[in-house]
Amino acid sequence: MDRLQSMRVFSKIVELGSFTRAGDVLNMSNAVITRHMAELEQHLGSRLLHRTTRSLSLTVAGEAYLARVRQILQDILDADEAVAADAKNPAGHLRIYSHVGFGQMQLAKLLPLYAQRYPDVILEVTLSDHTIDLVENGLDVGIFLDFQKFGSNMIARQLGRSNMLLCASPDYLKKHGIPATPEDVARHVCLNFSNEQMRNRWILKDSDNIGHSIAVNSRLHSNNGEILRQCALAGMGIVVRPSYSIIDDLRSGQLVRLLPQYSNQLSVMMVYPSRRLLSATVRSFVNFITDHFPQPESDPWLEELTNQKRTNDQ
Repeated sequence: MDRLQSMRVFSKIVELGSFTRAGDVLNMSNAVITRHMAELEQHLGSRLLHRTTRSLSLTVAGEAYLARVRQILQDILDADEAVAADAKNPAGHLRIYSHVGFGQMQLAKLLPLYAQRYPDVILEVTLSDHTIDLVENGLDVGIFLDFQKFGSNMIARQLGRSNMLLCASPDYLKKHGIPATPEDVARHVCLNFSNEQMRNRWILKDSDNIGHSIAVNSRLHSNNGEILRQCALAGMGIVVRPSYSIIDDLRSGQLVRLLPQYSNQLSVMMVYPSRRLLSATVRSFVNFITDHFPQPESDPWLEELTNQKRTNDQ
């Protein structure tokens, strides 16, 4: 008995609700279809289908077996297609989504390197602060922050953790002083996101992972992190930004980190559909990005800044 073929026959019979229709689709006679089912049930020692002249239904054993059979057949299909895809060179359109801040400050640096390595790939990049349904919007892969929601049918890989850092420009600190405690921040001018969660209050965790809620006096609200960053650089006030978005400013001294013993973490995730074949093009991008973030549990941007400070102190 060709058990795999019998599994295909069984699955197709249930899908179409008919031995005859299954035979037509699989290009098999009704006798061959019937023989496959008989041999499969004999091999299992259990009836899978209730059959009458007018109806067809699954037995309890048939329901349980069908779930496993469909998974096996899908895994075989995925394996076959993955090998076929890997035999092709990355080419064609690659549609990428990214949360705005990460896209502007980090992905924009990586895309030229990817394009140089894979010159036949045409990149289409969408940046948004709103969560986007990848499948619905015809996108291949997305980079999300962990507070964004994406479907349970997605594969999600953590690229790294980014600490939320308090910072301000040297000019602002020269005029208004440097806060020494979280409570001091409440007496400063702050630049803040306009969403309800962060509009009037910041949560920062200390080294013991204890959260400190800070009431903030916001001079500016915006739904765009780049506007907040630019205004902080201009000396308007204190801002909270993820490490990946301000690493260059901290490295150059244009922004100064405040209260370094306090921070909060968010995860940067790469997401792509789990039941969709990864083409050579998508696979090349997934591997390229993950290779640039070899330690997904760490904050590579903050580590880079810390290492630079140690070097300068030596």
